[in-house]
This record gives sequence, structure tokens and C-alpha cells, in this order.
Amino acid sequence: MPEVRIIAKNFMDMVASMPAMKLDKLYQNGFICEAILRSLPPLGKKYVLQMLHIDVPVGAKLLEEWVLPDGVSKHRVAIDRLVQLRLFLEAFDRKNEKTYKINPTFQRSLQKLLVQGGTLPRESMPSNITVRLPTLEDLEAYALEQWECFLLQLISPSYVDKPLSISSSLMKVFQRRILSQRDKEAPKLTESGFQFLLMDTNAQLWYIIREYISNSEERGVDAAELISFMLELSFHVIGEAYNINTLTDFQRNIIKDLADLGLVKLQQGRKESWFIPTKLATNLSMSLADSSSRKEGFVVVETNFRVYAYSTSKLHCEILRLFSRVEYQLPNLIVGAITKESLYNAFENGITADQIVSFLQQNAHPRVAERIPSVPENVTDQIRLWEGDLNRVEMTEAYYYDEFPSRDVFEGACDCAREWNGLLWEDSKKMHMVVKNEVHPYVRDFLRRQK
Repeated sequence: MPEVRIIAKNFMDMVASMPAMKLDKLYQNGFICEAILRSLPPLGKKYVLQMLHIDVPVGAKLLEEWVLPDGVSKHRVAIDRLVQLRLFLEAFDRKNEKTYKINPTFQRSLQKLLVQGGTLPRESMPSNITVRLPTLEDLEAYALEQWECFLLQLISPSYVDKPLSISSSLMKVFQRRILSQRDKEAPKLTESGFQFLLMDTNAQLWYIIREYISNSEERGVDAAELISFMLELSFHVIGEAYNINTLTDFQRNIIKDLADLGLVKLQQGRKESWFIPTKLATNLSMSLADSSSRKEGFVVVETNFRVYAYSTSKLHCEILRLFSRVEYQLPNLIVGAITKESLYNAFENGITADQIVSFLQQNAHPRVAERIPSVPENVTDQIRLWEGDLNRVEMTEAYYYDEFPSRDVFEGACDCAREWNGLLWEDSKKMHMVVKNEVHPYVRDFLRRQK
């Protein structure tokens, strides 16, 4: 069964993977430092605050004394995270014992933020200038609608009523691991693409933002500056209007892309124009687990494998087609069935049984979401059993050898394969054998020496 190859990282994972020079440049911004501090595990926050005003290295052994014996594993996780983000700099003292020192750039920025406080580069606009601002409910509905429109345009442009203004070059960046296309054929979803569609909204967002940032250098955009602006956005207030004239030319170009993704809403007044952050934008500095609040589901699965989806979304219909047979669609209801054939098709496309079950549970309709289990056990068990049917035979790459010149050469080749623990099968009468793929070079070299 294909493994999940698509991983949705959050912002802090991307920050940790940046070069040291760019990280130090990021840490010159107090809001970045606050966002980083928020993302740390509880022990990590404690260590940073305790060492914030200590200018000398602290021994690793001394740090271990700050936690109880049963907290050693959490201590190691916290230290690893601090080192990955270059918040702690490792060194060795004269006794060759490991020490940690807080990053000086991060230390100065966070000290200044805590002592002097911080103000955003821009303030929200007064209400007498911005009229008819959307309510929080309307803003959340807008963000969801934009995101679904983006996903539909990503996987199936023909289903989109109002295409977004995302450039074709940028759309190709998002599609490169999700869609594949051969000559004169329509694009098809890859294994990663199928898995991407079954993720929840926040996980999908992290993946798209990661692709957007990782490709920024090719577009002539500094990744550190891009991350800095996005983290800065996460400190803005949901539903408040901010003047676009307070943005730099670089930030104005970025804000247009973010509006297409549903992270902000753009509005135009008589004289001024402004942007309004949505919940998607303010979640950017949080961890994936923190931001994955439960949304209202829409799927009801019955014990007879019938599926009822109370939704008007074309995207939901396309997602259900990935693993079920959609029979008919009413204005606010999609009716389908989970069949052996539809699931086999899903498994062949790289979707796993656990992903399907997880999707059905996470999107369970409120009427059934409170039940335990929310999806009937006979359905989840059968989905996993049908997946198991395809895993009865495990395919392993191997090499088959025959036509040996003599028995001595055949037995020598078998012994060579055994030494490397790579002999899968042998027939001593007919002098045939099969070896593991990784052992083939050693057997080949042995046979060459026998000539």
C-alpha cells in the first residue's frame, strides 16, 4: 500500500528549516519572537523565559535539574525544539560538557518586546471610514467559500463558476505534487493529491502555504520576508479593517494572493481600500493541533453503507467521489454508497482506509457526531478488511539468476547472497536463484570475478 508522502507542516517547522543567517534576521522582529514563543511546548516557554536575562551559557546537566524525573522525555522534546529553531545555541565548556545559551538576537528582541511592549506597524481604520464591514460569521463563510473555490480550481477548473485570479505559474506551483499530466491528456490527481483532499482545512492550508513559501525564491521573493509578513498578519484582529496604503509594494502583491486563498478579504471604499484578516490568517502562528478546531460536519453513514451528505458544495461532492459511488445530487443533499469497487479504486489511487474513516468521523453530521462511534463499526471494519484484501501479497523488487556455467559458480553465488542476508529462493537442481534488489551488486561483482 503506498505510504502517505504529503506532509502538512506548520509555520514553525518551516522556520526551523531556514538557514541560520535568515533565522537571525527573522528574530530582529519582536512579533516574530512572540509568535515563536507561543508555538513552543510548555517546558520550552519556561526555559526561554528563565534564561531570557541570563547572558552566560547554562550547562545541560543544570537544565535537567529544572524538571522532575517523570518529565525527562518532555524536557528532551523541548530542548530539541529550541535547538532546531536556534533559540538555544549549543556549545561545550572547558570540561567538554554541553551548554546552552539563548540566541542573542532573539534575546534582545524579546526583552525589548516585554519591557517596552509592541505595536503593530498599522492600526485598524476608524469605523466612520469603513462602512458595512462583514460580521465574523460572514467573514468565516467568505473564507470557507474562497478556500473551496481555490481547491476546485486546483483539481478541476471546469467546476468553478467564478475562477480566482491566481496566476497560471503560481497555480502550477500548487499543482506540481497534486496533479500529473501526460501529453495531450487531462490532468489527473496523484496519490498525494488524493490524500491532500481528505485532509482537514487547516492541514490543507499548511501544505499550500508551505509550497507558496518554498517556491518564493524562484519568484524573486525573499522567504524570510514572506514568513515575517505572514506571522505579522497573524497578530491582526479578525474582522478589523487595515489600510492597504500601510503596506509596502512587496506586501501588496502578497496580500492579493492571500485574498484568493481566503486569508484576507479586500474591500474598496470611496477613497480608501483595506484588507480584513480572516480566521485562517490569525491561525498562522499557531500549531496545527491548536488551530484545528472542529467544524460542523455534514456526512451521515448508515449501517447499510449508504452515505448522505447534507451539503451544497461541489467540492464535497468531488471528495465523496474519491471513495464512494455518488448516485444522485439534490440542491442540498448528496446521496451515495460505499462499495467494494469504489473503495478498491480509492486504494489504487493511494488513499488508505484510515484516511477514509478519519474523514467520515471528522465530518460527521451533528446529529450523529455525538454518537460513539459516529460511523457504524461494521462500515469501518469492512473498509479496513477490503483494504487488507489488497495487501495479501507483498511486492518486493528482486533479481532472478539462471544459466550458471558450473555448479561451483552457482553455489558460490548462493553463499555470497547468504552472507549479505539477501537470498530469497534457490533451486539447486536447475541452478536458479532469486536475490534481494540491494544484494544484486555484490552477487554481480562475484560473478564477474569468476570469469
